[in-house]
Amino acid sequence: MNSPETDLGAFGYRQELKRGLSLRDLLVYGLVFMVPIAPFSIFGSVFNASSGMVPLVYLIGFVAMIFTAFSYREMSRAFPIAGSVYAYAGRGINPSVGFLAGWAILLDYLLVPTLLYVVGAAALASVLPVVPQWLWVVLFVLINTTVNLRGIDTTARANKIFLYGQLLVLALFVVLAAVAISRGVNGARWTFTPFFNPESFSPSLVFGALSIAVLSFLGFDAISTMAEETRGGARVVGRATVMSLALVAVLFAVQTYLAALLVPGQTAFEGETATNEAFYTVANLVGGGWFKVVVAITVAIGVAIANALVAQAATSRLLYSMARDRQLPKFLAHVHPGRQVPERAVLLVSVVSLVLALFFVGQIQLLSSLVNFGALFSFLLLHVSVFVWYVLRKRERGYGLHLVVPACGLVIIGYVLWNADIHAQVGGGVWLLIGCAVLLVLRLTGRTAELKVG
Repeated sequence: MNSPETDLGAFGYRQELKRGLSLRDLLVYGLVFMVPIAPFSIFGSVFNASSGMVPLVYLIGFVAMIFTAFSYREMSRAFPIAGSVYAYAGRGINPSVGFLAGWAILLDYLLVPTLLYVVGAAALASVLPVVPQWLWVVLFVLINTTVNLRGIDTTARANKIFLYGQLLVLALFVVLAAVAISRGVNGARWTFTPFFNPESFSPSLVFGALSIAVLSFLGFDAISTMAEETRGGARVVGRATVMSLALVAVLFAVQTYLAALLVPGQTAFEGETATNEAFYTVANLVGGGWFKVVVAITVAIGVAIANALVAQAATSRLLYSMARDRQLPKFLAHVHPGRQVPERAVLLVSVVSLVLALFFVGQIQLLSSLVNFGALFSFLLLHVSVFVWYVLRKRERGYGLHLVVPACGLVIIGYVLWNADIHAQVGGGVWLLIGCAVLLVLRLTGRTAELKVG
């Protein structure tokens, strides 16, 4: 049986990154990236878009994403290397398509840390308004860069600490909310209306809300970027991808169900401020002012430090992978000989995130829409990759996993993109056109999109 290092050598690469991650580490990584308390910060927006059926939206989101998770699992087994969908589409379909897939997901990966810093700064500004938001951004970037440069083991340990803190606050909310509902606080009572309200339900309504809620699920895909740092190889990566998505979906559904029950008879929050602070308002209902502050601080730390930490790690690995294949400047493929991390890629992500975060402070909606487009478009190419590689090229007969699953994922993701915000469609389209121009320049200068082959 081949070792992960041998498998990597078969693709023309040598082992440079440190293999120190276990299945548990990957689960923690995926959960931290998706943020167990992610719905806290966008509860009001999803509530308004779905007329109060927030848990239904998250369950449908899980169904939509599980098809993508299975596709990631299958392609990670075929190509157990760093690079995520860039490597999968490039080897499964065509190097040029792989470049465009990598370029699309790069929009997601580059902007995710930026978005998280902006969200975290806004959350802390509500608690300490005297501190300028730009100062919080600088502090967040310095902390995360320091941790990532120390190596993957340090990053993994930090992930566990942040995850346990979030789960503790989430557990406290669940207990307090259940007690409050049982006592009828704010007129709350136990009902399944948040899962399905026949008076408001429509497919377009739910899928429109899903285009917002899908942001909470983004991150399970980043597990594949750690393929060259995982003990056990591709199977561990595939298992962690599916398991982390299932675990976080349960957490999302439970917390939003309880929160929705505490605002009975309501289908929308009026005004931008009320919408943005919707979950904090619910937290105040169940635990008082002190708990509202705890939730706000936890959100800030959970997204701007914990989530951004793993986002920076994933982005740097994507840059490293593309630079190793000469699709990006070669200096980004440098790995520190001692700590075994792509340090120049980590530093570049830090600089880009800092500049963009300072520029986009306060513009959460625009950043969110652009992040979603990059991820969803790359998911489309991922599903096509599964079909082309396994069915057309390998002639395998596992039509369930290699035809039905990617087809379902393709249709669902395509429908979500069709219903996405117009700013996301325009901004994402421009980004793809720039990617096409870069690809053309590569070809004209003799640097083709060909990947290494073993």
